[in-house]
Amino acid sequence: MKLGAWMAMLAMTTGCATGSPVGAWVASDAVRYRSASPPAFPRATLSSEVAVRESPRAPAKAPTRGKAPAVAKAPAKPRPTVTPVKQTPASPAPTGTPRERVLATARALVGQPTVQVNGRRYPADCTALVEATYAQAGVKFRGTLKPGDNGVTALYRYARANGRVYTDGRPVPGDLVFFRETYDQNRDGRRNDGLTHVGLVDGVDADGTVTVIHRVKRGVVRYRMNLARPHLPRDPKTGEVLNDMLRSPAPGQPHVLTGQLFAAFGSVLPSGPAKPLAVAAR
Repeated sequence: MKLGAWMAMLAMTTGCATGSPVGAWVASDAVRYRSASPPAFPRATLSSEVAVRESPRAPAKAPTRGKAPAVAKAPAKPRPTVTPVKQTPASPAPTGTPRERVLATARALVGQPTVQVNGRRYPADCTALVEATYAQAGVKFRGTLKPGDNGVTALYRYARANGRVYTDGRPVPGDLVFFRETYDQNRDGRRNDGLTHVGLVDGVDADGTVTVIHRVKRGVVRYRMNLARPHLPRDPKTGEVLNDMLRSPAPGQPHVLTGQLFAAFGSVLPSGPAKPLAVAAR
């Protein structure tokens, strides 16, 4: 299947909730649970119309009677107009290892309302962020999409076929992170939607808290996830965020956190430090 046709099918079957509760309630609850990202608002750009010009010169005075007229000086040459060049965010240079290129691209996108890399604007969903960042490492997610799959499930199949999927141990920055049941994809009111969201690992703290870069409705953000304490939003002693909210609650129920909705990690990039080989059963 050609890449264009595959991506068109992927866009139609994406599992991310760009118009669903995922991301829609993030801003309203930002005070209660502090996100690891700044607000995703457009950055101001310089105007190309601003110019610096020389101020008009004062008119010369008439010579006084009885005195020799002063020798007129040659008029000064006008200064050239300086027009600032309109600046646009530059894409990260494709240097370093494949894993470093993926991470550099993802980190440069944090805080942006859209995913745009090397002049290409990607769709507004979570799978597009993974596609854009992994493209910098030459990874094309092809050949694993099956009828009935959403985009997240297709990425999961690719990771199983071309790398490994694991649930235990310490993840490596740049690896994929899969979540399940982040919203009611089939709108039947039941938790039977399987894999519905994906991001990538940005880093891991000393206490095991994983920072995830992913795409939600308001843009590219960082969230935290602690699999040792998946039901706690914050550390009761230090107040540090352990898990951010990832699913809008049912009436009368608390928000569902990242650690509660975690499904698996996936690795398809050349490995750095050793990582576990335990495969998630699904």
